[in-house]
Amino acid sequence: MTTEAIEKAQAAPPSTSASPTARQLWTRARGVVLAVVILLVAAIVIAAVRSDAQHGRLDPRSADPYGSRAVAELLADRGVSTRVVTTLDEARAAAGPNTTLLVAAPDLLTKHQQTLFHTTTENSNGRTILISPGSPSVGILAPAVTADPAVSFDSTLSPSCALAAARRAGSADTGGVRYTTTDLDADACYPSNGLPTLLRIPATSGSGDTVVLGAPDILYNDRLDEQGNASLGLQLLGSRSHLVWYLPSLSDDSATNAGEQSFFDLLPSGWLWGTLQLFIAAALAALWRARRLGPLVPERLPVAIRASETVEGRARLYRKANARDRAAAALRSVTRTRLAPLVGVPPAQAHAPEALLPSLSAHLQGDGQALHSILFGPPPRDDTALVSLADQLDALEREVRRP
Repeated sequence: MTTEAIEKAQAAPPSTSASPTARQLWTRARGVVLAVVILLVAAIVIAAVRSDAQHGRLDPRSADPYGSRAVAELLADRGVSTRVVTTLDEARAAAGPNTTLLVAAPDLLTKHQQTLFHTTTENSNGRTILISPGSPSVGILAPAVTADPAVSFDSTLSPSCALAAARRAGSADTGGVRYTTTDLDADACYPSNGLPTLLRIPATSGSGDTVVLGAPDILYNDRLDEQGNASLGLQLLGSRSHLVWYLPSLSDDSATNAGEQSFFDLLPSGWLWGTLQLFIAAALAALWRARRLGPLVPERLPVAIRASETVEGRARLYRKANARDRAAAALRSVTRTRLAPLVGVPPAQAHAPEALLPSLSAHLQGDGQALHSILFGPPPRDDTALVSLADQLDALEREVRRP
């Protein structure tokens, strides 16, 4: 590294900086910012609209379109009382032979809650109605039933079964989740493409039963007066004198009790399979990108870089990092390497003070202490001292090379 390179490194950066200005940054980023703002506004509007439309969904106290207050009032006119519960303990305590226990959202129950609920209701001699249970819940709440992955595309379906309530109601809006069952005594009604959307599973002992309904439409306020929805809903929910309407809540204390389960038991099976696939994909990508398994082979550079550009670039990096110690060490190392052959010192001992300094002092007949300070001294304190050191090393080399 020459004195000119050090002086260039100490100079102020050129006025034509490549750093982008605030105006340039805004010009580049304004499209992305505008898109993010539009997405946020759209998300807020959609959330507000859906929140207003879905308020009180399947709640017998709600008069909203997706509420169920109308069917609750019709049941009250027929002498059936309706009580809303939001915890598993209340629902289990209410189970009995004179009670219909309706679960509005079975899939919100945890596996532990589903097990406790089924244990209570299977021998209660009452009726249990499950609204649109999917694969996560129907296998536990109704063990003989399996949810089909493909849902029904037809909303209004015909009974096509011997169940008296379904035959009296006629066509109804039960199209939704389709089911299969292994129970030969089950009533399979309202089929869609061969699979029923309503099942009545009799209890193994006693007079109780479980009704699995593939869609909640027959209980909505705005759909109750269509088809045979009102007739079917009143017959299913009014078979007992008491109706307990269970609205599962995430604030239920029983939802936090997972029982004797490990961390991996709480993970859905899809996450485990997805993680395994990611590991396999990563391994294949590593094999694909590994061009060779042997030692590295040096390759020729596609272009030739001038030595002065390399020196200037390294000097700028040193200056940016305030690495005066490294810059001084590099200058001294290069100077010692060039001076050693001139004074008869082997290159291997060029950086040993006890070998280089005596020969250099004899050659110059100078002060060994001053030479030690120049070639092996401490790092410079500031940039001025670094430039002074570079000048001293350059002068020392010229002096040695002088005939």
